[in-house]
Amino acid sequence: MFENLVNGFNSVFSKIKGTARIREKELENVLEDLKLSLLDADVHYDVVDSFLDIVREKAAGAEIHKALSPVQQILKIVSQALTELLGSKSSSLRLSGSPAVIMLVGLQGAGKTTTAVKLAKYLKDQDKKEPLLVGVDFNRPAALEQLRMLGQGNGINVYTPEVKKASKALKEALKYASINRNDVIIIDTAGRLHIDRELMNELGDLKSAFKPSEILLVADSMLGRSAVDVAKEFDSLLDLSGYILTKMDSDTRGGAVLSLFNTTKKPIKFMGFGEKATELEVFHPERVVSRILDLGDMMTLIEKAEKTFDKEEAAKLEKKLRKNTFDIEDFLNQIKQIKKMGSMESLLGLIPGFSGLKGKLGSLTPPDEELKKIEAIICSMTRRERQLPDIINGSRRKRIAAGSGTSINDVNRFVKQFNDMKKLMKHLPKSGFPDLGMLRNLNLK
Repeated sequence: MFENLVNGFNSVFSKIKGTARIREKELENVLEDLKLSLLDADVHYDVVDSFLDIVREKAAGAEIHKALSPVQQILKIVSQALTELLGSKSSSLRLSGSPAVIMLVGLQGAGKTTTAVKLAKYLKDQDKKEPLLVGVDFNRPAALEQLRMLGQGNGINVYTPEVKKASKALKEALKYASINRNDVIIIDTAGRLHIDRELMNELGDLKSAFKPSEILLVADSMLGRSAVDVAKEFDSLLDLSGYILTKMDSDTRGGAVLSLFNTTKKPIKFMGFGEKATELEVFHPERVVSRILDLGDMMTLIEKAEKTFDKEEAAKLEKKLRKNTFDIEDFLNQIKQIKKMGSMESLLGLIPGFSGLKGKLGSLTPPDEELKKIEAIICSMTRRERQLPDIINGSRRKRIAAGSGTSINDVNRFVKQFNDMKKLMKHLPKSGFPDLGMLRNLNLK
C-alpha cells in the first residue's frame, strides 16, 4: 500500500540525512523533491500546493529542538502537514433515526456491494447493531443476488425487494426493518460507468424521501487524483457525509487518499482491503501518515491481533512452545488465525521500516501463495503425522507430496524448516500473543 509515496518520501529524507542544518536553500530543495514525489503518486495539483504551503509555513515558524536532527525536524513537520491534509482525526458514523439509514453511492465497479456487506459486518461485530442490507441496483445483472449471497454468507440480514423501483423498495424495507428490529439500514444504490443525470436524479430523490444520516461515497482508491472530480460531482448534489476508499491493498500511489479531504472537507471514514467481509478499517489519519512515512502502524496490528486471537488459546500455545510440544497441528491453526487478520504482506506492512527491508526479507517471508502450499502439505498429513513429525519417513513424504500437489523437495523443506523453527520458538520472549515472525523462516520457493 502506498509504495510510490513511501519510496518517494524515503528518498527525500535520505538526501538530507546527515545534514547539519537545513537552511532556506536546502528547504526549497526538500519542498521540490516532496512536490515531485506527491505528483508521481497522482495527488491532485491543488492539494500538492496546499501541502507545500503548510510545510513551508510550519518550517518557518518551527522552534529549533536541539534533541532533534534536521531530518527529524523535517519529518515531524511533514508528518503534521500530512495529518492535516487527511483531516487530523478519525470521524465516526452518525447513526441517527430509528432505524438509521446509510446510503452508499458511487460509480459502477467501485465496490459498493462488497463494501455494504463489510460495513454491515463491522456494525454487527463492533457496535453490536442489527443491520439490514437493501439493494436497489436494478440495472446491473445479478447485483441483488450478489448482495444476498454475500450478506447471508456473513450472517447479515438482507431484504430482497419485490418491486423494481428504488423508492418503493426502500419503503418496504423500512417496514421490514421495524418488524425485524433492524436498527440500521444500509442501502446499496445503483451505479453507472460515469456520472449521468438519471443516476443523480434517482439518488437525489432517495435522499429527499428517506433523509439518510450518512451518505457515503464509495470510491476506488486507484482512481488517484481523478477521484476528486468524482467526489465533487456527488458532493455538489448530495452533500456527502464522507468516503469509504476501496481496494487499498492494490493502491501503490496514494493520490486519492491524500486528495479527497483537502478538496471537499468531507472525511474518509473507512478503508477497504481485499474481498473478505472483515477487511474494513476505520480511517485514522495519524496511522495512515505513519504508514506513508514508513513508520509502521503497530496500533492497527495490535487491534487486529486482539480481535483475532483468543487470549486463553494464546496462553495454551505459549505453554506448548516452552514445553517443546508445539506440533504441526498447532502451526496449521496459527496459519488460519493469522490469515483472518489479512494478507501476510499487509500485516508485515504495518511493521516500522518494512518497506526498506522488503527486498531483503522477500526470500524469508512466505507470500500468501506459499502459505496455501504449506496448508496443502499439512492437510495431506494424517493427524498422527501432524502431532509426531518425526515419523514422517520417505514413503510418507512421497504420499504427502502426491496428495498436496507439491514435490517431495517441498515436503522435505517444510518438515526441516518446521523443526528448525520449533527450536527457535522455545526461546520466544513471554507475551500474550503468538509471534507473527514465526512464519518468516518458512519458504517453499
